[in-house]
Amino acid sequence: MTTSPAPVILWFRRDLRLSDNPALNHAAETGAPVIPVYIHDQGPVQDRAGGASLWWLDKSLRALDDSLKARGSRLILRSGDSESELRRLIDQTGAATVFMNRRFEPELFARDADIAHALKDDDIEVRGWNGSLICRPGAVLNGSGLPYKVFTPFLKTLLASAEPPPHTTGPRTLDTPTGLDSETLDDWGLHPSKPDWSTGFDWTPGEAGASEALSRFLAGGLKSYSRDRDFPAAPGCSRLSPHLHFGEIHPWRAIERVRAAADAGKVSQAEADKFVAELGWRDFSAHLLHNFPQITDTAFRPEYDRMPWRDDEAGFEAWCKGRTGYPIVDAGMRQLWTTGWMHNRVRMIVASFLVKDLLIDWRRGEAWFRDTLVDADLASNVQNWQWVAASGADAAPYFRVFNPVTQGTKFDAKGHYVRRWVPEIAALPDKWLHAPWTAPVEVLRDARVRLGHDYPRPILDHGEARDRALEALRTVTASRYDDPEH
Repeated sequence: MTTSPAPVILWFRRDLRLSDNPALNHAAETGAPVIPVYIHDQGPVQDRAGGASLWWLDKSLRALDDSLKARGSRLILRSGDSESELRRLIDQTGAATVFMNRRFEPELFARDADIAHALKDDDIEVRGWNGSLICRPGAVLNGSGLPYKVFTPFLKTLLASAEPPPHTTGPRTLDTPTGLDSETLDDWGLHPSKPDWSTGFDWTPGEAGASEALSRFLAGGLKSYSRDRDFPAAPGCSRLSPHLHFGEIHPWRAIERVRAAADAGKVSQAEADKFVAELGWRDFSAHLLHNFPQITDTAFRPEYDRMPWRDDEAGFEAWCKGRTGYPIVDAGMRQLWTTGWMHNRVRMIVASFLVKDLLIDWRRGEAWFRDTLVDADLASNVQNWQWVAASGADAAPYFRVFNPVTQGTKFDAKGHYVRRWVPEIAALPDKWLHAPWTAPVEVLRDARVRLGHDYPRPILDHGEARDRALEALRTVTASRYDDPEH
């Protein structure tokens, strides 16, 4: 008499897809029944997920469940402490193995290792793979065997050494035991209510949505990516970041399709290389966070923790609400609140305004982005904020203080972006749009703009704020700089 093999648990996390999913593929190859589970962790170590990310998670899990049901399976939902819920599922099913794709954020990486060791003591095997990055942290090191701190040599080594995994579409059918209790997504209340602030979120979370986003990018934005990605009114961004963040597409699939487009002559090799480099920056951020876990809360360059940050609640609130009086800044913050996303160039502008014009701690900006961005990846968010604040690895120099007026006139010369998100000044001519306080009285009157009523006056003078920021820099270093941009 033969006995059926013990089922295996497939623990979904930031890999909400069936294609190119190493944990899924290895689980299916066992020939044993597979129990797909997602645990909404309420234990001592949790995901640092904000409201916008939870909105996306709700939709992505629904899409994943639909895909599993199409293969004869379903997604089991549990909430609570991850180890406790895994043990409960093991006790209910007799499973002897847990398959997962690894999380590399330091706290979660350590938590997963603790779970694996604890389960091993009870003869439960936990097996993990890299399902989210081009290459796992620790595999890209410099000649001294240490982690890279500069992006360009990191990227060169990464692309020279990393091997793409084979493309897989996942099993056609999946045998999952019946009768297992599961919570519902409605129980979790991940979608906001009272009020529902997500009505402007124009996204299609899920694996199919990721594939569609990549196809649109290949057919459009990639052709002039290196230029148009700097212009917020142009459709020059891939908009893949939230799909990558939730693991709805493997980064290697994006790389291969972009390179294939270049090989077919549909786009230039330079454009393909630029996009691949941006995916490499995502890996660089993840590797930095894994190797230097302190950077979530402290400066990568410790001397920058001596920066005399200001306590300016009114300024911070004006920044969050898009009411600073600087149109390009306000447009970006309103786009963020309305859509859960902000254009990359504008992210740099608004971040510079917070940490340099307002002299507010970058950690406050990082926390706001983490709550409001659908693509709020911890490693990328921390790394990018520290890049702007000059405190990170391979960061921009602190004396580079973006002028919000010149940034607006340079990258939104016709004002299409500002007019969309700051409609109260839309009737202003281009000449005055990015600095409405400089417009003559009659121009403001004709445009029906009353500064201080319809639209705020600037909450600070950029020139004075820049001088203040450079004075603050002297608490970090005695060096003096001449800013080539201003």
